[in-house]
Order: sequence, then structure tokens, then C-alpha cells
Amino acid sequence: MGSVTRPQRRAFLTGGLLASAAVITGCSSKPDTNSATKTTVAGVASSPSAAAGARPDSPWAAFARLMEGNKRWVDGALQHPDRDPERRQFVAEEQKPYGVIVSCIDSRVPPELLFDTGIGDLFVMRTGGQVVAPVVTGSVEYGPLTAGTPLIVVLGHQRCGAIKAAYSALKDDKPLPGNLQSIVEALRPAYQEISRQKHTDPVDAMIRVHVKQTAADLRSNADLAPLVKKGDLAVVSAYYSLDTGRVEVLTGAPAA
Repeated sequence: MGSVTRPQRRAFLTGGLLASAAVITGCSSKPDTNSATKTTVAGVASSPSAAAGARPDSPWAAFARLMEGNKRWVDGALQHPDRDPERRQFVAEEQKPYGVIVSCIDSRVPPELLFDTGIGDLFVMRTGGQVVAPVVTGSVEYGPLTAGTPLIVVLGHQRCGAIKAAYSALKDDKPLPGNLQSIVEALRPAYQEISRQKHTDPVDAMIRVHVKQTAADLRSNADLAPLVKKGDLAVVSAYYSLDTGRVEVLTGAPAA
């Protein structure tokens, strides 16, 4: 499920609100002035998992790391990096994830697994149809603005139930119950775009259009756009196949 709100839906969380969010969640990406390259826990120094290697610090390096992990997922050659007690201890005092993933709540699309990553590697936001409302936008901004995270991936997926339901609701003009209708309204721009022409599979077309629109909105976000312009941040739209496990890049792949 997903969509970044259009201008009227954008209310960016910055400054004090972002700081408050960090305090409320207890999540800090800010280095402790007393911490060194290694973190010592119970008198034992621990290092990052050897399988993961150094943290990618450029959009291309982060993108390449994710796609390599997805290839392992597709091939069944998983390394399970950064998933041991040493890694847990290493990131206990501070975090510096190299990627932000905006994806659907669908139980078949767990980002950490399909990119073969581990603890401290990704900021992950999951909403129905990967819809991005103001508070989610603030969460997306958190990594790039506070931890220098160089990559955002908006990940749609095959047979998205939320987008299928929204498509039917809009096509038949029958609102969904409760707050589900807010997801429908967020997906309306994608529905309007795909309605301009015939598609063999209109729901799949709507999924793809929606993630492209969401990525484009984030790319032009007032706070993220300067980072994109400088080349410090890339915002990628992508599509995950439930059948094959493969992530297909749609737009925004960074250059090497």
C-alpha cells in the first residue's frame, strides 16, 4: 500500500517536531561524544559484522548494497549480515542506517529480509499501500536530515491489496469504511493518472504509478530537495515481485 501527499497533503515535520519525535521514540542517530569507532559493552569491544562491510556513505554505494542483498534473496544465497549479538551491541549507543525504505504493511514484503540486511542498516516505514501522510513524511526525513542517510526507496509490490481495494472504491464510487478511506484518498492521484488510458492490469499499473508519484513528491520535498540536488541523497521508486522476490527499479537510480 503507499503515496506521498500532494502539496495540499504535505505538512513537513522539521526542526523542533523532528527533535521531539527523536525524544519520544528514544531513537538517536546522534553520536555520543564519548563513543569511538567501536562500542564497548560489558568490557568487551564489538565491531560491525564482517559480512556487511563498511557503511555505504553515497547514494550509489547504498543502492548497490541493497540490490546485492536483493540478488542474494532471489538466488537463495543469504548472508544474514548484521544479525548477531556483536552487531546488536555495536549499534546500541548510536545508529547510522544507510537506507530509508517506505513500503507496504503486506506481510509478504519484509524489507530487511528481501534486501538481506540486519540491525542498524535501515530505517523502515510501512503503511497500507506505502501511503505517505505528513507524519510519515517526517519519519522519512529523519534519516537524511539527522543521520546523513543517503538513500530512500519507495517500494511498491505485486498484488497490493490496499491499492486493489482503493482502485475498486474509486472506480465504483463506494467509499471504504472508517479510516481506510484516507488511504483511498491518498491513492486518488495515481487512480486518476491510470484512468486516462486502458491497461491490461489497471491495479498493477496503479501500483507502479503510485510509487513513482510518491518518490517524485519526496524528491521535491522542501527539506530533501537540496540534498538530492547536491548528490547527497537519491530517492528511488521500485517494485517488488511476490512471485520472484526481485526488486525492479522504476525511477531515480543513482549514478555510480
